[in-house]
Amino acid sequence: MSVVLVLNADYGPLHRVSVRHAIRMLFREVAVVQEARPDARIGVFPIPTVIRLVSYVVTRWRHSRGPGWSRAGVLSRDGRRCGYCGGVASTVDHVLPRSRGGANSWENTVAACGRCNQRKGNRTPAEARMPLRSAPRAPGWAELAAH
Repeated sequence: MSVVLVLNADYGPLHRVSVRHAIRMLFREVAVVQEARPDARIGVFPIPTVIRLVSYVVTRWRHSRGPGWSRAGVLSRDGRRCGYCGGVASTVDHVLPRSRGGANSWENTVAACGRCNQRKGNRTPAEARMPLRSAPRAPGWAELAAH
């Protein structure tokens, strides 16, 4: 299914929605088409690729703190690459294991392939002699939206 970029009234990017949701926003007149596919329509509406809100939405909360931690966010931040070997990652590994007090946080989790995650087990990277390729960090909104 296609996605549509939603811009704030000041042309700043907010998020992405489905085409169906975008059409509903156009029908309710809370948004206008900014860019659309040429010669493609759904009823009276062109199929949008970018819409812009009619009224400005305050987004201070997006700048006061970063995005919340999530498994999908960690995989996206790391480009689905293992933090240990660089292979294709499908799991999330805790640098300091949860059993030792490690938290679900951006700074304590990295994307990992199943093999490295199993090999590291319930140890720290130093104990397992598996150095991280880069230090985990909290991403910004723009970084996560780009993936």
